[in-house]
Amino acid sequence: MLERHELEAFLTLAEELHFGRTAERLHVSTARVSQTIRKLERRVGVPLFDRTSRRVELTPLGRRLEAELRPAWGQINAAFERAVEAGRGLTGTLRVAFTGAAAGQLLAGVAESFRVRQPECDVRLREAQAADVLPWLRENEVDMALATFPVDEPGIVMGPVLVREARMLAVPSGHPYARRDSVAAADLARVTVLAIPGHALTLNEVLTLVGAGEGVFPVGAQTRRYYPRPNVAYVPLADAPSLEWGFLWRADNASRRVLAFSDSAQALLAG
Repeated sequence: MLERHELEAFLTLAEELHFGRTAERLHVSTARVSQTIRKLERRVGVPLFDRTSRRVELTPLGRRLEAELRPAWGQINAAFERAVEAGRGLTGTLRVAFTGAAAGQLLAGVAESFRVRQPECDVRLREAQAADVLPWLRENEVDMALATFPVDEPGIVMGPVLVREARMLAVPSGHPYARRDSVAAADLARVTVLAIPGHALTLNEVLTLVGAGEGVFPVGAQTRRYYPRPNVAYVPLADAPSLEWGFLWRADNASRRVLAFSDSAQALLAG
């Protein structure tokens, strides 16, 4: 069975690919790191790292071992963090991302309520574009994000649905659809539906294109309130399912802070 210090040494060296930096991060000597890795390699029976005077690289078996160990190691650390937090109460910093003005206003209310309950936990809100949310979560830029569902991404958890809103279609104010009480999904086949390709366009930029007559764009009902434009009309999509909002977080980062903030949002909206 692997011991904790052996796992830490292997995974840290796999990340740093440098014995000196690994020793600094683990607060041990370089010789101790080297001794631990050699011990692991003797137990496995083959090298886990290729070493030269200029570089350190994982062997194919080393890469496979890292890929299998790292998710479990993340879950172990998250579980340990939750245990520590449970023993001392909620402290530290929680970083929460949101997309759009309505989500920002909702989060401001949740954060205020959460701070009353957990005054020793700092909450920092950060606006993101829709395309930034998953990269920020994966790269640990934020702990959780308020975004639209569904999200089918390995390692990403969807929390409970917090808000449901009707879907609408943003159309140029002079478009024939603007004079309707509603439009159907089948009507979209007869118009140009704009898309947001990657990081290229923000919602404001898309609505600018809509107002310029470049096409139409499906949005949530809150867009009509937070993004009013004289050259854009918002028409209900009669047969479209509701747009759902909720929190996302990494499966290996389900800390007590994350879960408590999600619970606070549900309590605030239920009340």
